[in-house]
Amino acid sequence: MTARLHAHQYGKAETRVVRIVRDTPRHEIRDLNVSTALRGEFAAAYLDGDQSAVLPTDTQKNMAFAYAKEHGVTSPEAFATLLARHFVDDVAPVTGALVEVQEYAWVRVLVDGVEHDHTWVRSGQEVRTASVTADADGTTVIAGLRDLTVLKSTGSEFRGFLTDGYTTLPETSDRVLATSLVARWRYAGTPVHFDTTYARVREVMLTTFATRHSLALQQTLWQMGEAVLDAVPEVVEIRFAAPNKHHFLADLSPFGLENPGEVFFAADRPYGLIEAVVVRDGAPDAGDAWTRSVGAP
Repeated sequence: MTARLHAHQYGKAETRVVRIVRDTPRHEIRDLNVSTALRGEFAAAYLDGDQSAVLPTDTQKNMAFAYAKEHGVTSPEAFATLLARHFVDDVAPVTGALVEVQEYAWVRVLVDGVEHDHTWVRSGQEVRTASVTADADGTTVIAGLRDLTVLKSTGSEFRGFLTDGYTTLPETSDRVLATSLVARWRYAGTPVHFDTTYARVREVMLTTFATRHSLALQQTLWQMGEAVLDAVPEVVEIRFAAPNKHHFLADLSPFGLENPGEVFFAADRPYGLIEAVVVRDGAPDAGDAWTRSVGAP
């Protein structure tokens, strides 16, 4: 058997960077989880143990902290772009860089109904994400979110599906529809006002989920993707992964109680996992932008 090194990249995963702006009595906070991966002519490090072209992962970690101080954090997308372009433009052996950022949201504590200047509480499970790929040809920005848990108590059905001898699921024209959404969208280019556009995409997705009658979670993902591309011209592609968080009616008949769609058992697993990719006609090629680390968080 002849083996060959087909592909490789290396970097620093999950550097926790908390940037606090203290220029005024009212402080601001951005809480990031930063992962970097460098691509280039590093085969000698793998095949021969030759580290002469390798920028240590510890250096990549240090750069994340230094850039947070020197440039601040206006958005996770902008911060990831600064880092990615630095690696490609300023580190000679690097031909490509992938920087992925997760941002954790904080909201201000209310004291006597007034927002406190320097105290926050973590806000829910939703995590904002950004992924920037840079190389000699340019920069591609992918924004997104994960763990956005949403539920609608009606306006959803699931019937007319294929059945066989193993099918036990009953048809329904009125069910709870719930998911913990992962969505990632690609921008056509920069500049983009990342915070404003992120908020707009999130609003469109949630509005569509709430107001459009669903014949299936698959249809809902298509409707959400179509609505985002229609409302946000900066976005050329959006990808979804949506676990179907099943809610089954609890059987209250042993207790002499009726249950007209009011009490449910929320099933943890197994769950249906629905995925979709919606692309704008004429969208530029994504190149390596969707290629992620095997060990990505």
